[in-house]
Amino acid sequence: MKKYSIVLLLFWAALTQAAEKDSLNWANPFKRYFQPLEYYDDCDACGCSASGGSLGFSSMLNSNFVGVRYFNQHYKSNDGLFSDSPWYEENFNTIQVWARIPIVKKVQLSVLAPYHFHNRETVTGNQQISGLGDITVLGMYTVYETTKDSTLFRHTLQLGGGVKAPTGKYKEFNSGSVNPSFQVGTGSWDYIFASEYVLKQGDFGLNTMASYTLKTENQKNYRFGNQFNYASTLFYMMTVKTFALVPQIGIAGEVYGNNYQYKQQLRNTAGDILFGKFGIEVGKDKFSLGLNTMLPINQNLTGGRVEAQYRWSVNLNYTL
Repeated sequence: MKKYSIVLLLFWAALTQAAEKDSLNWANPFKRYFQPLEYYDDCDACGCSASGGSLGFSSMLNSNFVGVRYFNQHYKSNDGLFSDSPWYEENFNTIQVWARIPIVKKVQLSVLAPYHFHNRETVTGNQQISGLGDITVLGMYTVYETTKDSTLFRHTLQLGGGVKAPTGKYKEFNSGSVNPSFQVGTGSWDYIFASEYVLKQGDFGLNTMASYTLKTENQKNYRFGNQFNYASTLFYMMTVKTFALVPQIGIAGEVYGNNYQYKQQLRNTAGDILFGKFGIEVGKDKFSLGLNTMLPINQNLTGGRVEAQYRWSVNLNYTL
């Protein structure tokens, strides 16, 4: 069984090239709440209707919770018409109410309701948009999990799926800009398939995840490209006096397909990006505070006309 588990881990890591976070059975105030947590990002290329921006979908210390999170994504864009065309700043800001709720044994439901307020520079001046974003609902089922004392390494495998509803407003005139994702919503029903594999030993752990978002055409005959996400995070569980601390470091990647309008493929709308990420979560009693930062390692977005600069988030959660 041990050999099988190690082979499965290597196969999974090769398939997704990454992992995401989880944690361990350790002596801290959150011990009775913690269990494996999936990570998922529903961020369309360059921020459109972003719900996580690869910064994560769950709390590490609170397996079942309700909370609020703010995250920021910063980009530069260039129309590419001339060699000396200026670069313009773009900021995507989101305040998000999120929750993770147990439904039945082995099944958990995550809900994210974002409010976006974005701004960017243009040749005609500053442009701003704001409003309710697309609400995401995702369910995860625990397919396999080792018992606490059955092996030196502990394994958890989760599979699931969900949907993103078009509750955010899509503005057609923005779809033709350098960054067509300057929106608060896609205007489409999108479908999510997610998986997560967790390996834990002692106070250390590694979490591997992958998700695929299948996007549909909206009422304006525009369809954003399908999206593949992967991530890998190493973490360490520790306590300092009465506080639980979880430092973490890893990578995260996103791959975007081409956008379509009236079923015609649009040039320079596909892309990919790889981030380095690090963060920490601090917990006491039923509250936890998390901070995460991501910096690009390699990227090719919209034919090089858009460059990601950084992403960061802060969240406050209450354990249910």
